This record gives sequence, C-alpha cells and structure tokens, in this order.
Amino acid sequence: MTSSPKDAARTAQHSDAFRRVARTGFVMVGVVHIIIGAIAISIASGGGGDADQDGAMEQIRSTPIGGLLLAVVATALIALAIWQVASGMLASGKEPRKWGQRVKLIGIALAYLVIAGLALIFAFGGTVESEKTSQTLSAVVLSAPGGVVLLIVLGLSVAGVGVGFIVIGFTRGFEKTMDVPTGAARPGIVALGIAGYIAKGIAIAVTGVLFVVAAWTQDPEKAAGLDAALRSLTDLPFGRLVLWLVGAGLAIYGIFSMVRARYARM
Repeated sequence: MTSSPKDAARTAQHSDAFRRVARTGFVMVGVVHIIIGAIAISIASGGGGDADQDGAMEQIRSTPIGGLLLAVVATALIALAIWQVASGMLASGKEPRKWGQRVKLIGIALAYLVIAGLALIFAFGGTVESEKTSQTLSAVVLSAPGGVVLLIVLGLSVAGVGVGFIVIGFTRGFEKTMDVPTGAARPGIVALGIAGYIAKGIAIAVTGVLFVVAAWTQDPEKAAGLDAALRSLTDLPFGRLVLWLVGAGLAIYGIFSMVRARYARM
C-alpha cells in the first residue's frame, strides 16, 4: 500500500515525538540569532567577529561539546524544515492563497535547511564563509546574460523579505502563528516579537541592498552577506549605536524564537 505525500505530511504532523523535535528547531534558531546579535554588539563596541551564521557556528564549535551541539542544531532544524514543508502541503483555502502559503513555508524551510547544512559542515570540521559565498553568487549572476538586472531583482527580493519582517513586527503578524498566552506574560512576548522582527527585517533588508549595490557598481565584492550588511550600518549617522540596537534586536529575536518553541501552533 502506497501513501501520498499528503499522507506522509499528515503522519509527520500527528507524531508527538516529531513535533517536539521540530519545536526544538525554534530553540536552535534562537541560539544562532542570540550569538549573531552578541557578535554584532561586540563589533559596535569596537570588538571583532563574524556577525553571520558561519560566525555563530564557529562559536558553537569552540565549546567543549561543540560537535554534539552542532549535530543537535542540524537535526532540530531539519525536523523543523520538514514540518514547514508538511504544513505547506496541507495548506487549505482557495488556490492562489494556498499556493502562496506553500511558497512561503517552503522558502522558510529552505532557510532552515541552509543553517542545518552549515551546522553539519562545521560539526565535521569544515568551514564556510558566507561572505565569499555571497560574493561568488553575485559574480556568477553578473556574468550571466542580463546579469545586472537579475542581481538587482535578487537584491530587491531579499530586501522585500526584510521589509516583510519589519511589517510583521509592526503589525504583530507573528501572533497569527502562535497561541500567545493571556495575562502578565503576553505584553512581554509581544514586545519581544515586535523588536525581534523589526531588527531581523532591517538586517535582511540591508543585505538585499548590498546585492543591488553590487549590481549597480558591477562589483560582486560589495555583496558580502549579513556580516557586511551589519557592519555597513556603522556608516550611518550614529552608526555604532544603530548597529548596537540592531544586534540587541537580533538577540531579542533569538529569545522570541525560544518562546515560540513553546507557543507556536504546530
């Protein structure tokens, strides 16, 4: 007897054990963002470090049980990605809305899988430089026919995702995916979500802008990933303060993700 992909998705979603592992994925997302936020605050205060995913993985690997922790990160994020895909397959509603929801959830799942892949690479002693990866991607796109336009579209798409996060923060759209408790805890959880989503949105949007700058100047070196995007904030008036606030916001997003592990609708 064969089962359809939707049957497999329902089986996954009805498994309490799988649900618990997937919830742990939110905790791991939180850990990564807290580390990135802390590194960004360090940079704003005159310190160093790579304020991106590979910088976070390096920090985790440097702990006494770093390899084991990275394996846990990868396992939990893969489970969370599978959960997102299953949710997309079981999305309901009219066709345009259903497919829009599927694309969104699959996109989120891919983001989780990228971080899981990084965790596995670092767990086995490897390294990945997000900065070089972004620059290589930009160079490849620029070398293609119509590459400048394609890279601008890519940059605007990434910036659009960032704007989406900011909008979710301001409108408290994250509450639609959670069972936020009533009572004294609610205002604190909502405040974490607002600050976290806005800060993450700013970081993603600036990353997208750097892709546009790379296309406009036809210099792939300009598109250097999240770390470069965060460092570029220091060029703004009161830039170090701005970077400090964004770093704190990313750490807050990490704390919110941990809270989400408890209250997410799954």
